[in-house]
Amino acid sequence: MKTKVLMVCLGNICRSPLAEGVLRSKIDEGAIFVDSAGTAGYHVGNAPDKRSIAVALKHGIDISHQKCRKFSANDFQEFDVIYVMDLSNFSNVLRLANSREDEKKVKLLLDEVDLGFNEVPDPYYGGPDGFENVYQMVDMACEVIAQKLS
Repeated sequence: MKTKVLMVCLGNICRSPLAEGVLRSKIDEGAIFVDSAGTAGYHVGNAPDKRSIAVALKHGIDISHQKCRKFSANDFQEFDVIYVMDLSNFSNVLRLANSREDEKKVKLLLDEVDLGFNEVPDPYYGGPDGFENVYQMVDMACEVIAQKLS
């Protein structure tokens, strides 16, 4: 049975698609399933932000095929672990939890690494450097996650 991992941010166009793509590049997709979602439905059905696509491609990862979707309470039944990018979305996800077991599945992505902070900043309103910065943070955390799941 596959381990299922979900990456979550606000709109599912910047941070969580990057995290999905980065983790997929580091794991055996035959053993681990990775997806992403947003807590808001602003971009449902859209591809990730072009800047996320560009920074991923710069590092050899193609996320252009991904489609944004909204997080739902059903995701607690579908996924073994839910990694959230920041505290605001962490709270939004926990609000939909139906049990203590659901709550235990939710983690902050950057709690996997010691960077001195635990939130992946939203690069949406900034320039390309913000996307590269987010990529580097996500890459470090996903490396740790991939080793744990192997």
